[in-house]
Amino acid sequence: MYRAGILGAGTWGTALARLLRINGNEVTVWSALDKEVRELTQTRRHPNLPGMTIPDEVAFTGDIRLACTDKDILIFAVPSVYTRETARRAAPFIGDGMTVVDVAKGIEPETLMTLTEVIRDELKMENPSKRAKLVALSGPSHAEEVALDMPTTIVSACEDMEAARFVQDVFMNTCMRVYTNPDVKGVELCGALKNIVALAAGISAGLGYGDNARAALITRGMSEIRRLGVAMGCHERTFSGLAGIGDLIVTATSVHSRNNRAGNLIGRGLSPAEAVREVGMVVEGMNALPAAMALSRRYKVELPIIEAVNRIVNENARPEDAVRSLMRREKKNEVAKTHEKAKNGEPLDDKPETDMKRVLLLGAFDRLGYDDIELLRKARSLGDCLIVALRPCKSADGLDFEKRKTLLEAVRYVDQVVEDINGDIERLIAEHNADVLALTRDIRPPAHIRAEIAEME
Repeated sequence: MYRAGILGAGTWGTALARLLRINGNEVTVWSALDKEVRELTQTRRHPNLPGMTIPDEVAFTGDIRLACTDKDILIFAVPSVYTRETARRAAPFIGDGMTVVDVAKGIEPETLMTLTEVIRDELKMENPSKRAKLVALSGPSHAEEVALDMPTTIVSACEDMEAARFVQDVFMNTCMRVYTNPDVKGVELCGALKNIVALAAGISAGLGYGDNARAALITRGMSEIRRLGVAMGCHERTFSGLAGIGDLIVTATSVHSRNNRAGNLIGRGLSPAEAVREVGMVVEGMNALPAAMALSRRYKVELPIIEAVNRIVNENARPEDAVRSLMRREKKNEVAKTHEKAKNGEPLDDKPETDMKRVLLLGAFDRLGYDDIELLRKARSLGDCLIVALRPCKSADGLDFEKRKTLLEAVRYVDQVVEDINGDIERLIAEHNADVLALTRDIRPPAHIRAEIAEME
């Protein structure tokens, strides 16, 4: 039995509290609303989860210290816009090395951080030496169905696969099947942006369009998300998995989807604000739009469907006009690169269908001086995206991993910083789809690797 704390008593947090208790765990749920704590404690029912009874052993509290202290696992189940504030309040009570799971879906618009990155950032500000295992739990999983023990499959995502497997063990039962995935950024990106495409599908239905349009939006919407994710260094296969196309399908088609319902209301003539009031709950797709547009600009990736939804929600565009604009876009070839490979007799492999060339550079970066910046510049010039695999050891200046990671992320030549846990170069190349391995003098590559080698002077 594990001791679990859940921050957030909405539908998802409450459904997961029941699941974890059925799995034999001790569960404490925190809510910032005293009225909600009283009602859930007394009635053992959630108003938005009809048919579900909350086990008597699940405790509810308004004391965040009680929900966090001495726990084996802590689940963040608050809406994305409250994640940073909740992490700031919880940080002093989160133990060193604790497994922290985020189940909300979103990207912070000001920083473009995913929600696990937001939580890590607040933990780092509270205590720079404190380490936590941050896991994203995502996938096609409506709380209304999980609450009734309907079969569900989700993904536990973390670069630390031991932590991902621990979460897999805690949540998995005969009704909940959990897979693992090291691509935490890709999983979180899918979770945030699929809500926008679900808004588009709802708008389409509200306008009276049929299954053809919905299928096109789902397919081309995921194509947009995948293009952006690959540009950000995510694994392409994540987008064809549960957290990608799986979650998009359920969100864009289900009667339980807030985003789909809000979009439908907008398509029928309500304003975005009126649609949110009618739904009566957080519509995460609208919250994700500013970050999606900023990421599109940063990585120079065109997102036509997401841009159309943004015009409708934030620029007062008429839905009919946005659809007309999408349909009149210039002509495209859906499988241009694959077609050219086949025509030229080239092998069709598992490499992403993208022109982006990813460079992997390993190092400790004990002191980030001019020579280091020059090294990063040269490495970045070898491709379109530079991924730095940073060794976790403490530097000569006493800077821990998180401080060195923050410094590297501030360098404009660096697109992503990941942790090099055990020096397994082949694993790092495979996980990050690296095309080029940039080597310094102190690192020797394996005999056979799937990447071009560039020696850095």
